[in-house]
Amino acid sequence: QVQLVESGGGLVQAGGSLRLSCAASGRTFSLYDMGWFRQAPGKEREFVAAISRSGSSTYYTDSVKGRFTISRDNAKNTVYLQMNSLKPEDTAVYYCAADPDIPLSSWADHYYGMDYWGKGTLVTVSS
Repeated sequence: QVQLVESGGGLVQAGGSLRLSCAASGRTFSLYDMGWFRQAPGKEREFVAAISRSGSSTYYTDSVKGRFTISRDNAKNTVYLQMNSLKPEDTAVYYCAADPDIPLSSWADHYYGMDYWGKGTLVTVSS
């Protein structure tokens, strides 16, 4: 089992920044690819970003490219999402996910197959 706990959400003005963290416990963190999804009110959960277990590969959805950066620290069992130039449309609950098998390039289409999820952290961007 892997337990994931997100933190760092909050209220920020448009153009501002937030850094989300996801702390993992349980099985060996470095065996899992990690990523972030988000779900806005009334919308389906969508892929945001993912990072390989070594940190050498990253993937982003087009709407966050150039604004968000995913990173991980395997020594701290933590994955981060640095979010800059935030927009009101970034408002959502952000979820951390872990999976050892699904290729990063397929995460956007296979969120239902993620092995582990956190409970989410709310990000609200005011205009």
